[in-house]
Amino acid sequence: MKQAGSNDAGWVDLHIHSTASDGTLSPEQILKMAQDLNLRAISITDHDTIKGAVEAHRHLTPDVELLSGIEISTSLQGNTLHILGYLIDLKDPALSRTLSILQNARKERNPKIIQKLQQLGIELTYEEVVKVSGGGEVGRPHIAEVLLQKKVVRSINEAFQKYLGANGPAYVDKYRLQPAEAISLIADAGGVPVLAHPFTIKTDSERDLDKIVSELVSNGLKGIEVHYSEHTDIQTLLYEQIAQKHELLITGGTDFHGARKAGVYLGVGKGNLRIPYRLVEALKEYKQAHS
Repeated sequence: MKQAGSNDAGWVDLHIHSTASDGTLSPEQILKMAQDLNLRAISITDHDTIKGAVEAHRHLTPDVELLSGIEISTSLQGNTLHILGYLIDLKDPALSRTLSILQNARKERNPKIIQKLQQLGIELTYEEVVKVSGGGEVGRPHIAEVLLQKKVVRSINEAFQKYLGANGPAYVDKYRLQPAEAISLIADAGGVPVLAHPFTIKTDSERDLDKIVSELVSNGLKGIEVHYSEHTDIQTLLYEQIAQKHELLITGGTDFHGARKAGVYLGVGKGNLRIPYRLVEALKEYKQAHS
């Protein structure tokens, strides 16, 4: 799929989390920051919720273009795989119904995690976690933050490594969609489904990764997040080659979470990430061609 458009003027960030999920800035604050940084376009892609995207549209300004977005957690062979959705219809009823199911699964899991932590001798309550969330969808990052505040751990990463990660003693699994289901959900809502941060996919080789991408493409995947804060230059090149091989759109974003992800900044990631506006043009041209 050729990257259409030749206008590189301006920079974008298409992977941002707000207080609607596990970010620390509200959608309005994110839009203001994007404006101050002279970003041309952004997308708020909260986990399994469009509340941040909906709220952001209430605070639109002519200075920053806003692409509706979401990041859906799916299960692939027992591991988590994330699918981004761009230019979705935020009023799509099937999307709303499915997201409610995913959010309920998260709500059912959280008390179980807290109970396991309490059984390990750690004093914390669900109310403390809700307070930290600021009213957004509560998840493991908020539990990790409470553990950090209580000095049970020295960092968010340690909280996941020691307690909350898949191999941790307080881990509780939850219901997730299959990748094909998330791809169809996004496409049926008029959006463009994109594989998020492929470096997180646990594979033994580039060939295995290519096989996974090939299967996702057969299920309707249309893009891959090539430019990302954690991707090395070698990984970026590899994912670009995979995108070209499978004729996929290329996207990019920082995965900005505000203070909850230290060292990752809006628009520039760890300081050297620059994502050109032409990638937004390609997304919009694809949607227009297939509407």
